[in-house]
Amino acid sequence: MTSDGNGFKRTLHFDHPPQRVVSLVPSMTESMFDLGLGSALVGITDYCVYPQGALQGLPRLGGPKNPRVEDILALQPDLVLANMEENTRQAVEAMEAHGLQVWVTFPKTVREALDVLWLIAGVFSSRSAALRIETLEVTVDWCESSLGTLQPLRYFCPIWMEAGSPDRMWWMTFNSQTYANDVLRLSGGENTFADRTRLYPLAADLGVETPEDPRERDTRYPRLSLQEIHSANPELILLPSEPFPFDEAQRQQVSELFADTRAVQEGQVYLVDGSLITWHGTRLARALQILPGLFSN
Repeated sequence: MTSDGNGFKRTLHFDHPPQRVVSLVPSMTESMFDLGLGSALVGITDYCVYPQGALQGLPRLGGPKNPRVEDILALQPDLVLANMEENTRQAVEAMEAHGLQVWVTFPKTVREALDVLWLIAGVFSSRSAALRIETLEVTVDWCESSLGTLQPLRYFCPIWMEAGSPDRMWWMTFNSQTYANDVLRLSGGENTFADRTRLYPLAADLGVETPEDPRERDTRYPRLSLQEIHSANPELILLPSEPFPFDEAQRQQVSELFADTRAVQEGQVYLVDGSLITWHGTRLARALQILPGLFSN
């Protein structure tokens, strides 16, 4: 199989399905179990929480950003599941230097996320996994075909915020080059900041300094000022539980700060499970059960 990595392509070869797998990606851990392949897992991260009740006894190997490489090596896995956004290049290269096969995924669309699942089913030669993915494909096709029947709602979905005085507050969101954007598009939303790229440094992103050349830095996650969000006037605001833990206190704050937007005036400010928006993998099935309902009100 061929996998997208941290700036490189890597082909992984298996003479038989992997028997010992370490997952450094919570969404992939859940996907392995949902596809009936969880018995192959021998290690997971501290942040793997789904499926609840199925992870007891599995060694915890640190966070996605700081996995304990020595502990991973001790487990002698024949495959490590990683992700370009969640795991560092340093950790990936350290494991590869010791001869481990590391599959670094980087899906930026729903289609690419499905392709990852199909590759998993193929690597493990699992017909039952393939049948489950086929069912998910039907759901995705149905959502795609339904998009033309309703006018999409223009939304704003921050994934981080920095508090302070109103003139120093900013919110981070995502643009069209992300999985989050695509899953919300499939749910009936139109990203207000789909075309907004991240500028460097922060002052440039907030419109008070001339931007510099981003070089190879990621430009998919712009940081927005209070005024820029006001001007965009979203019809719906989603406040996910991760990576920033938005809660009722932040929902009230956002409702006050953006009281003149259509989203607030029409009561369309919602707290939402962040994993439905950012976790690629089999969680997509649950996302497409829940998220479209937020855009049909």
